[in-house]
Amino acid sequence: MTVLDNPHSDAPLSTAMRDGSKTEHEAAENSSFMSELLGGRINEAGYAAYLLRLRVVYEALESAGRNHHDDPLVGAVHDQDLERLTALDEDLDHWLSLAGLPVGERHVDSPAAAAYAARIAGTAEWGGLYVAHHYTRYLGDLSGGQAIGRILDREFDLGGRGIAFYAFPAVPKPKPYKDAYRARLDALGTTPEEKARIVTEVQAAFQLNRAMFAELGEQLPRWHREPATA
Repeated sequence: MTVLDNPHSDAPLSTAMRDGSKTEHEAAENSSFMSELLGGRINEAGYAAYLLRLRVVYEALESAGRNHHDDPLVGAVHDQDLERLTALDEDLDHWLSLAGLPVGERHVDSPAAAAYAARIAGTAEWGGLYVAHHYTRYLGDLSGGQAIGRILDREFDLGGRGIAFYAFPAVPKPKPYKDAYRARLDALGTTPEEKARIVTEVQAAFQLNRAMFAELGEQLPRWHREPATA
């Protein structure tokens, strides 16, 4: 995306990131895997497979944030209180156990997750690229991710177990945190050219998410589960 064809060049950065990636965001949300998961039709092994891929992504993202925290753009959004890797490991062991799979397993053969992690590693080139991925993942976790956690808890009768990924103990009220986060984005003083580059990277992040869902979707028949009935 260039400045000339970016309809959001005059908007605040947070607005440009949201509006400029709406199509890609909706495409990822409407994937067959996510639809089946939220309908309670993915079994424990299938959800563990999803978590294994997420772990690859968050390991790359959190490593990049720690390694480049001194970059002013990275430092504006990087927050160790948001990190998900410990929670992912806790959830993974819970779901692997439920699925009768080896607890402690962390390896996954996933070209889609590997491509996503490689893209995140490439953000070392410029901090604005990291901002795009940080926004896509963590603000999503603090927004729609909260609803996903509640749906999983209900559909699988978890009693709060196995969904630590969706819990943010250091962020008891997501809305004020998200408002402050967006204000920090808008205060970065990005040029129209930089804004366009960040929006393009947000679009790429959602496309990478969609690729992971497509990869998972190829295995839907083996992970089918009949949802619980009321």
